[in-house]
Amino acid sequence: MTSPFTELNDRARDVFRIVVESYLDTGLPVGSRTISKSTVVNLSPASIRNVMQDLEELGLLAAPHTSAGRMPTEQGLRLFVDGMMQVAEPSQEERAAIEKQLEGSGPIEAALAATTQALSGLSACAGIVMVPQREPVLRQMNFVRLSDTQVLAVLVGNDSSIENRVLQIDRRVTESMLVQAGNFITARLSGRSLSQALATLEAEISTERAALDMASSDLVRRGLALWSRDGSNRPVLIVRGQANLLDNDAVADLERVRRLLDELEAMQDIAHLLDSAREAASARIFIGAENKLFSLSGSSVIAAPYRDGEGRVVGVVGVIGPTRLNYARIVPMVDFTAQSLTRLLK
Repeated sequence: MTSPFTELNDRARDVFRIVVESYLDTGLPVGSRTISKSTVVNLSPASIRNVMQDLEELGLLAAPHTSAGRMPTEQGLRLFVDGMMQVAEPSQEERAAIEKQLEGSGPIEAALAATTQALSGLSACAGIVMVPQREPVLRQMNFVRLSDTQVLAVLVGNDSSIENRVLQIDRRVTESMLVQAGNFITARLSGRSLSQALATLEAEISTERAALDMASSDLVRRGLALWSRDGSNRPVLIVRGQANLLDNDAVADLERVRRLLDELEAMQDIAHLLDSAREAASARIFIGAENKLFSLSGSSVIAAPYRDGEGRVVGVVGVIGPTRLNYARIVPMVDFTAQSLTRLLK
């Protein structure tokens, strides 16, 4: 199938570029008279209208009912972003504003939140970051009987956090088994992450070094496995700058903004969207209905992965905003933020 890009001659590309860049700058449909004033295009308004009609038939431009001008479709924006956009590197001031948030010591989550806030302010979008997934480090685990088929597992982390989980059991366990299982974890597995504790337990059981009977070892194994699996499937998401989505341009399209704010409440869904950008070498762009999550509001997401000291992708940072974004400026800004976070974690 022929790409729309290959069907554009130089004249059509010039007209298309002007329409897209003007729309991204003003948010308004672009008319033939505006294009005719450009020094790039030496065509009459009538000829420009013919070119714009051709671009519309290719699905790259659309004409709002209330205007004789044209604006890019999502397909047109994708064509522009992938094949025509010339990115501009972040300014020294923008770089300094981002790096300033990474200075000093403190929890990584605080630095991530501050950096996301800075990115939100610079891009005039909502900033988002997926925090590195960290398993709790065990301090203590206790088991409490709820019924003949349920046991409550209480995990205390080294950071004094407390979490509860209900385990379904298929065999009767005595109070002494529950105490034995809790004592074993506290004495032998304390100070390890959940996955490390589970691996240690499996190794000790396989070599028959674990001082547990069958029922107690099964209880410990299932409790640790439940937490380890649950933690890896529960990314932490920080969103900053939602108020940026309510700018003057949004007043005329409050329904779209309302939908976007509703979508921002779906933290788990956004985290899954960001997760799809983990394998990208640099910033990845999702435009409007290309992603099911934001198909209703017609919003765009620009996201890039960042890595730890061992080169592993541990999170994703980016922005969410309307499809009318300054992609040429924001894409390299998101890339720079991801690179700065990578340097911080080394």
